[in-house]
Amino acid sequence: MILSYLLLFSSAFLAATIFPFYSEAILFALLRDGGDAATLVVVATLGNTLGAVVNWLLGWYLLHFQNRRWFYFSQNQIDKAQRWFQRYGIWSLLLAWTPVVGDALTLIAGTMKVRLWPFLLLVGTGKALRYISVVYLTAWASL
Repeated sequence: MILSYLLLFSSAFLAATIFPFYSEAILFALLRDGGDAATLVVVATLGNTLGAVVNWLLGWYLLHFQNRRWFYFSQNQIDKAQRWFQRYGIWSLLLAWTPVVGDALTLIAGTMKVRLWPFLLLVGTGKALRYISVVYLTAWASL
């Protein structure tokens, strides 16, 4: 079972970074195999939240490189993203679980220097709720 937890943690971690990965399918399979739902939700949430912290750290230091020729984002893109985040605020981090948008939110939060504890609380809450919904959908599907 330890290997299953490591697989779930790793897939959840990768899913929260810029790599396209989906941890819900692994969570679903482990639930169908009789895994403990509470433990699986905690493992998936921790992995996914720590992956989001990687994005936050990247964002925190990203702007140090904006004057380099190889830098991917234009100043206009950065300004637009920061204005969006200022408009919707820190509470938008509750949506960090959403595909594509969530990764961008966590990166922007880093560029905006959002403090780590509020970041962890909001991102972790949103991600936990997503995994809890997978547990309920799995239970409903098996009826």
